[in-house]
Amino acid sequence: MTLLTIFTAPKPFEDPHITLIQRNAIRSWTLLGPEVEVILMGKDFGVAEAAAEFGVAHLPDVACNEKGVPYIGDMFRLARHTSDSPLLMVINADIILFPDMLQAARSAHQQIDEFVLAGQRYDLDVNEPLDFSDGWEQRLRAEVAARGTLHTPTGSDYFLFSRQVYQDVPNFTIGRAGWDNWMIYHGVTQPWRFLDATPSVTIVHQNHDYRHLPNGQIHYRHPESERNVELGGGNQKMYSLRDVPEFLEGETIKKKPVTWLRLLRAVELRLQPASEEDNLRRRMYWKVRKYRARVQKDG
Repeated sequence: MTLLTIFTAPKPFEDPHITLIQRNAIRSWTLLGPEVEVILMGKDFGVAEAAAEFGVAHLPDVACNEKGVPYIGDMFRLARHTSDSPLLMVINADIILFPDMLQAARSAHQQIDEFVLAGQRYDLDVNEPLDFSDGWEQRLRAEVAARGTLHTPTGSDYFLFSRQVYQDVPNFTIGRAGWDNWMIYHGVTQPWRFLDATPSVTIVHQNHDYRHLPNGQIHYRHPESERNVELGGGNQKMYSLRDVPEFLEGETIKKKPVTWLRLLRAVELRLQPASEEDNLRRRMYWKVRKYRARVQKDG
């Protein structure tokens, strides 16, 4: 039995740059070793061929929206049904992983029965196939240190979790905004432990444009993103990694330190209006939110 099953629904292998970065990502996952299984989902162009080339599983029959974009909820269902791994991970298909991901997964699994790991990414321009010969990890880490940029805590590209959690995930559309924010909201409001793995895990997002989306617009400007937010319960449930109370550093789980930003965010969450009629709470909520944004901007 494998320890971890990684699953994703890649974009079509049509655009040369998207093809290049997805191949880089999938190759990095396969190098995590025999404890890890990889599943590619969907019927988009080139997915079956990529699965065969890299020797990973392929599940073509995932439920999709009217445009053929896979639903997150059905991806979770398929992964859980197909795999017997105690840990599962959904990930975007442009993310490169290092062995520290498996180390963090193993550490959390040994300490906690039910948990979720997520973390910030490093953005890096990658325009050539990566050389995965001996020393590739050290070479790429040096590139990240020299040219990479740590992304803000507002977007999450992976969730690694115990298989018994996230049993009922809505049919969000993958590749659009909102679903990852709901994953954080749902995770931190359950009895599970949600850990920010940023101090322990380096992941690399290979930068790309949005030509694969309608009108080339970034994902959060699309109607499917608005639908994701609605399915997730609205903007008040769009959490980020800033709302995660604990982090994993090495093998140690720690509470995040109290800061002005975290205190203001806690007040903001408590003030979120429960109904359209709650005008006083709404006014206070927006005042706190604007003040938090100013504090955040000023550092």
